[in-house]
Amino acid sequence: MTDVAAGQAGQAGAAGQAGAAQQAGAPRYLGVDLAWRDSTPTKPANETGLAVIDADGTVLDAGWARGVDEVADWVLRWATPGSHAAIDAPVLVPNATGMRPSERLVGRAYGRWHVSANASSASLPWLGGRTLGERLASAGAVYDDGVEPVPADAVSYFECYPYTTLVGAAELGYDERRPRYKRPDTTVAKEERRGARAVACDDLISRLAALDSADPPLRLLSHPVSRLLVDEPSPLVDRPYKHREDLLDALVCAWTASMRARRPERMQVLGAAAEPDVLGRRATLISPAREVQRLAAPEGTVPVGRAAH
Repeated sequence: MTDVAAGQAGQAGAAGQAGAAQQAGAPRYLGVDLAWRDSTPTKPANETGLAVIDADGTVLDAGWARGVDEVADWVLRWATPGSHAAIDAPVLVPNATGMRPSERLVGRAYGRWHVSANASSASLPWLGGRTLGERLASAGAVYDDGVEPVPADAVSYFECYPYTTLVGAAELGYDERRPRYKRPDTTVAKEERRGARAVACDDLISRLAALDSADPPLRLLSHPVSRLLVDEPSPLVDRPYKHREDLLDALVCAWTASMRARRPERMQVLGAAAEPDVLGRRATLISPAREVQRLAAPEGTVPVGRAAH
């Protein structure tokens, strides 16, 4: 964890350890908002937001890390048999150039809500998601493409995209367009952009805080670090704002992982018809979808469940 997170970990330690003890044998739902560029000897990676919740939506741990090694260690430390990890980064990148089918399909399914995906390929200089996937696979975790079932007791990981979750989950109320909590809105006056971004972020946080009775639930107030998102207003300065945004996206990813596990009928697989790699894996994105967003088969299919023991 970063120095900033370490200070908050002091507050959170007792709660996190208690949660870990109570849920030691139950599957968990992990969210990773990954910085694509890994650390180098001369430059550390940007922060990665991390969060893990249980079936009740209780936040067991929340914070930040730098570099794939720290992130992989955190995932493997918190994942129990049957856990799901949702990663906001390209995890499987079989294409040498261009755009993966799953990325093109994001625009088809969610473009009406002003959501699209950046192109990723093996030509990119930064592919931390692929490195993380390889690291997790080498430790025994199983990539989940939503098409082929993974073993019931495996730790699995899949690719997600927070924006598709935010507009695909109707209970959040983004019925017309995505929230503008990322880059400043260039349609407003320059001197007002950071303030407008903070307002959008705080509105999103209030909507997420209302998910404590949703199915599946998310309880932002259950952990001192995630609770700060609710208790403190979003900052205007870019660096502390990005710090906050990374944690927020990690919590959205964790909730997405819970939904993939517990309400798969609400999800769709984008890239289900993509050519599998030599290991039979497809580069997919698994996302919540309203019925109007669901693509026609073979895309838009509901992700498969776990394999029987």
